[in-house]
Amino acid sequence: MGAGHAHPLHLPGTSPVHRLSPQVKVLAAFMVVFCVVATPRAAFATYGGYLVLLAAVWVIAAIPPGWIGRRALIELPFVVLAVLLPFAQGGERVDVAGLSLSADGLLDGWNIIIKGTLGVLTSLTLAATTSPRDLLLGLQRLRIPATITTIATLMLRYVEVIIGEARRMRIARVSRGHDPRLLWQAGATARSVGRLFLRSYERGERVHLAMVARGFTGAMPALDERPVPRLEWTLGMLPVAVALALVVGAWATA
Repeated sequence: MGAGHAHPLHLPGTSPVHRLSPQVKVLAAFMVVFCVVATPRAAFATYGGYLVLLAAVWVIAAIPPGWIGRRALIELPFVVLAVLLPFAQGGERVDVAGLSLSADGLLDGWNIIIKGTLGVLTSLTLAATTSPRDLLLGLQRLRIPATITTIATLMLRYVEVIIGEARRMRIARVSRGHDPRLLWQAGATARSVGRLFLRSYERGERVHLAMVARGFTGAMPALDERPVPRLEWTLGMLPVAVALALVVGAWATA
């Protein structure tokens, strides 16, 4: 329980991006995503600039594009929703490959896909270059409310415990003849999910009681309070400056 675990979204390294203080990277990622969200949906070239900016960070941080690409597949359900908009939305229609599509739906679908993709890529870049412990440290240094950092700390600490419990429950079902591929056994799978929730809740109660018995007062202790050098802030904010220039240019030419 006390041993450290490698997180699947963290890619250890010694690059300049990895060595930046976590609060600098957290704030920079937030500002870049804010710029992406504030960009007009029809500013196609600007979105290309954001991709180039992220690619430059990947090169500096030695993050393989394939590593990022495989983990970015998490956004596929949102892509499916965006693809349906040109068919379902009303307004002016345009013909594309013999299909009558909504012009506004095309732009809205593009807006969801590109902004969602850039947000996911930015988040993955932050996670790849910052360990879970350092992320929490960065949130603490940015004076994020203690309740949020406490929840995040416990979530990161016990998510692998819950995954391990689910894996053991699945092995136990399979050893008793359960085949998760069979449709008529969906009920057993659903009941297992309910049992997993109850076990997780009970485990959380026991952990909370143990923490209170050891003096827990509702907030995690500060991990580190060392100030960040001004040069580090300057280097970390360079991508933010580029993103701000891109969004200002997009609105200026809109």
